[in-house]
Amino acid sequence: MLSAMTRFQGRVAIVTGAGAPDGIGAAVAAALVAEGARVVLGATSERVHQRAAELGDAAVGVVADLTVDGAADTLAHAALERWGRIDVLVNNAGMTSVASGWDADDDVANLSLADWDAALARNLTTAFLMCRAVVPTMREAGYGRIVSVGSTTGTVNAMPGQATYTAAKAGLLGLSRALALETVGDGVTVNVVAPGYVATGSQLEFEAAAAAAGPIGRSGTPDEIASCVLFLAHESASFVTGAVLVADGGHGLPETWPRP
Repeated sequence: MLSAMTRFQGRVAIVTGAGAPDGIGAAVAAALVAEGARVVLGATSERVHQRAAELGDAAVGVVADLTVDGAADTLAHAALERWGRIDVLVNNAGMTSVASGWDADDDVANLSLADWDAALARNLTTAFLMCRAVVPTMREAGYGRIVSVGSTTGTVNAMPGQATYTAAKAGLLGLSRALALETVGDGVTVNVVAPGYVATGSQLEFEAAAAAAGPIGRSGTPDEIASCVLFLAHESASFVTGAVLVADGGHGLPETWPRP
């Protein structure tokens, strides 16, 4: 049995949305490298080069806007050119659309088509394009793990003023389940981790208040979500596909606690 430090020895992973120093993507990439993987980090910001440099020779950073057709192929090519394989894809790229909380004036009646399209592009189309880019390689190899970072918004609950984000994350679950069926005979598994409130530098004040009011009484950490991702990304999770792993500290359970 492999030790915790070598569980991903010889594996090559792509992690998108890995530019923020305190985000889930950076935590996933660091955890994979710590366990022996080699990783391509993708992000729209030049900061991704610094994240990769911090991880040493086992990581390379690629600046790519995954809402643009062809950018996903660039990430896949980077992995194949440098290490000759793609074993794991972690779709983490995405962002919420509302900056001010539940009372935001961003309900469906006020949304522009441009806002709608932009949110779907960031949170759903990016994952589709990455899956399309790596699945042929995984099928040829007879092995692959695709893990998308969704949200409890769109899986077990919703949020006022977040129609675009909710729809995109629900679509991510649907995409993953359909792809799981399409690749079930190819040695490829496709799953979703759905975090609740997670403490990052971009965490909004209202999110922190909501997390504190929930059953576990705190936000999750990027490292805790990374642990969930690595479980589904490992070869031992071979019987899990088309599933959603909710990691929200009980936030989505029947509500007996007040919201702020």
